Amino acid sequence: MHREVNFDGLIGPTHNYAGLAMGNLASAKNFGAVSNPRAAALQGLSKMRSVMELGLTQGFLPPQDRPALRALSAFGFSGSDEQMITAAAQSDGALLANLYSASSMWSANAGTIAPSPDTPDGKVHFRAANLATNFHRAIEADTSAKILKLIFDDKKHFLHHPPLPGALHFGDEGAANHGRFCADHGAAGLHLFVYGVDGERFPARQKQAASHAVARGFGVKDAFFVQQSTTALDAGAFHNDVVSVVNNHVLFTHEQAFDNQAEAIKSIRAGFPQLEVIEAPKEQVSLDDAISSYLFNSQLLSLPDNSMALILPAESQENERVHTFLNSVVEAENAISKVIYKDVRESMRNGGGPACLRLRVVLSEDELAATNQNFILDDRKLDQLEDWVKEHYRDQLSTEDLADPLLAAEALTALDKLTGLLEMGSFYSFQQ
Repeated sequence: MHREVNFDGLIGPTHNYAGLAMGNLASAKNFGAVSNPRAAALQGLSKMRSVMELGLTQGFLPPQDRPALRALSAFGFSGSDEQMITAAAQSDGALLANLYSASSMWSANAGTIAPSPDTPDGKVHFRAANLATNFHRAIEADTSAKILKLIFDDKKHFLHHPPLPGALHFGDEGAANHGRFCADHGAAGLHLFVYGVDGERFPARQKQAASHAVARGFGVKDAFFVQQSTTALDAGAFHNDVVSVVNNHVLFTHEQAFDNQAEAIKSIRAGFPQLEVIEAPKEQVSLDDAISSYLFNSQLLSLPDNSMALILPAESQENERVHTFLNSVVEAENAISKVIYKDVRESMRNGGGPACLRLRVVLSEDELAATNQNFILDDRKLDQLEDWVKEHYRDQLSTEDLADPLLAAEALTALDKLTGLLEMGSFYSFQQ
């Protein structure tokens, strides 16, 4: 028996609104606003708890160490941590903001995974994403690979591929542009890789060459490659999971998600005849509605009773057209029987909804048992993490605060405590 385990990114203590990501409209809109790291992390943990209450297994990925002090050294700053932060704030505030980013919270971008039913050696394959398009994300790649190896470290069951070379031509944004069609989680699947072509307004982050390289490295037998529509890209769908999501036999999508969508769906159905498409017509839900509400950046989950549920941001309920469409989906005779709205506003204001916050990993019972159990949640561990957040996180953080060395000390102290709680050893660079 196989199950899907969602590994959510635990939101880090330096969560702030520095507006670093080109093409992310919410991030740009809220540039300079005051964030609430404590609320952000607690909202994320609350969402994880909701998934567990559905009877599903929930995991998490720890935050990356921010500020990335080693990168400050690489850019020529020297002295103590306090001296480097002060000097960077005075001479290159934009660089400092990049090194404080808590964007690893969006673990859908941590990497791409192929489960064991689809790989030639019968192992679960992982490839951390290089995130080459944006500097604040590109510096995540090596640590993402290290985190995945920490959690999935049994060589009998897991195989790790290095991130692709960090060139824009091979820009890889991970599972946010990947889906897997299957009859059930343990059956062989058809992998959907979605790539982009630069639009008139925004560049594409996921490159076709990267998608092919990931599929080729995994050795998956059945893979289908489709181009995201430039219309969606220029409207602000910087990842495909902003306009569509896949679970088992279901494609939940906006009408304008893919280039030549009718032909793309026809081709997918030829390779996977069981395909069920639930599509939002553009006349009913515009791209602006879909992107502002993150309707499709939802978690589409298989429940123990074989029905499916959508976990959506509260913004989807507050948009009248989106809410009406969702009601029609639940009332219709299709796979989706339940919608659950969650407050993840702190993440949403930076351009990441429920789907951004999680990395989906399909595991057999033996593979789950071989996974580092410190990163599989139960109620006790959730309570511990909530207490840790409440003790160490600020409830207000402005971009001006990034210049304060005290913030860095607080953040690294929090992560040092977390490594003890999770038995990670001296995992982070600042601990070595």
